[in-house]
Amino acid sequence: MLVYILFIIGFILLIKGADWLVVGSSSIAKKYNVSDLVIGLTIVSMGTSMPELVVNILASVSGSADIALGNVVGSNITNILLILGVAAVIYPLTIKNSTIISEIPFSIIALLLVAFAANASLYNTNNTLLISRGDGAVLLLFFALFMAYIIKLTREGRAELLEDAPSEVLPLSKSIFFVILGIIGLFLGGKWVVDGAVLIAHQFGMSQKLIGLTVIAVGTSLPELVTSAMAAYRKNTDIAVANVIGSNIFNLLWVLGISVLIKPMPFDVAINTDFVVLLLATCLIIFSLMTGKTKNKIGKPTGIFFLLCYVAYTVFLVWRG
Repeated sequence: MLVYILFIIGFILLIKGADWLVVGSSSIAKKYNVSDLVIGLTIVSMGTSMPELVVNILASVSGSADIALGNVVGSNITNILLILGVAAVIYPLTIKNSTIISEIPFSIIALLLVAFAANASLYNTNNTLLISRGDGAVLLLFFALFMAYIIKLTREGRAELLEDAPSEVLPLSKSIFFVILGIIGLFLGGKWVVDGAVLIAHQFGMSQKLIGLTVIAVGTSLPELVTSAMAAYRKNTDIAVANVIGSNIFNLLWVLGISVLIKPMPFDVAINTDFVVLLLATCLIIFSLMTGKTKNKIGKPTGIFFLLCYVAYTVFLVWRG
């Protein structure tokens, strides 16, 4: 029973830990006159991806690679079908041309890059499926290119990255306390989530891959869900959409890149099916924009369709797992 309680508390600590880390770090940065642009591009942008990163690192180090990779792929599918679906039901989402022309295709390129890295060893004589440290370095290189693109957009005034950047400057001692508290919260939360997921998988005869693709994926995507839902409620749809697409790119290139640099990740070929689902879900965004009644807009009916697709995918995972 204690493991299940810690599993739930772990998710809460992951979300709050990321929030505390962002608040404390942003306050320290502002105190030393670091620009809002730098804060937005680093601390705030990466803050919502910290739960995925911590879970991935702990899962990978503990030998639970299926949880780590399932968390990234599952979180991205959740971001598109569940989070975009919920946001579109709340308020129709208008998507900028730059997102359609640049960011969505970049997320597809990132996915194909990860899929190729995972399957490239199929062409080796030993036939060992592994995402290596070299692959991680390539992923981080592409992430650097994406960050350079975002900086260019921001300097041109075409990107709003600072919506959630904390503006308050706290006393230094309080800021450091928040940073330490955030790091502890992220570590303990990540450990309890991974330990609980492994135990649940064993007790119920479920695969670690299934746990990673469903429960952990949804849990670590809660920051994105809250951000996009609130942005849609406030009718700030640019942020709602950019949050989802940006988070997907962060997960594939930054989270996965750092994870495999720390420890190479064995790859289960069955996850190729989930890669295909993620690719189709991403393409579904473009298709819905091309066929919708209003140009560059995802309306409530499409949002409901996204949610139904997510339910169908979850049912498929349970059947497969």
